[in-house]
Amino acid sequence: MHEDVHKEGVENRKNVRIERGIPLRSLELGLSGNADVVEFHRTEIRGKWIVFPVEYKRGKPKPDSSDMVQLCAQAMCLEEMLKTVIPEGALFYGKTKHRLDVRFSEELRLETGRLSVDLHEFICYGKTPPAVYSPKCDMCSLIGQCMPMAMQNSRSVSEYIAEALENK
Repeated sequence: MHEDVHKEGVENRKNVRIERGIPLRSLELGLSGNADVVEFHRTEIRGKWIVFPVEYKRGKPKPDSSDMVQLCAQAMCLEEMLKTVIPEGALFYGKTKHRLDVRFSEELRLETGRLSVDLHEFICYGKTPPAVYSPKCDMCSLIGQCMPMAMQNSRSVSEYIAEALENK
């Protein structure tokens, strides 16, 4: 499912243009990436289109806001790039075959901005937050790089070095 949406391309339906794999960037948020799908809905107003991002997920809706934040970040990138306002988008979950509409509220936009700032602080200080395993990790495409199970009871590098020096 996800491989299909990452294939760049354009599809035209009655009053909807569907574009896949659109590169995204926001100078304000300091983010870049690719949108799975962006739908452009033709309106009654001549030459006016409504931009509607759609993020595809393999699993089912999560109890936290992580999927909505990702979608909101995509919308905020598109807003900056296209100089428009995007009020909503959608998450499509492969496991449930259900499309969930997401409104980009002020709260969600603020949370997305705060998390973007947090990300840049981690990068600036070279500090990675510790991996914490939860069942949602099993569906994550980065589990092989993150290895949350391996990090559960491990000690820090400084603890390891201190112990190694003591045992010398």
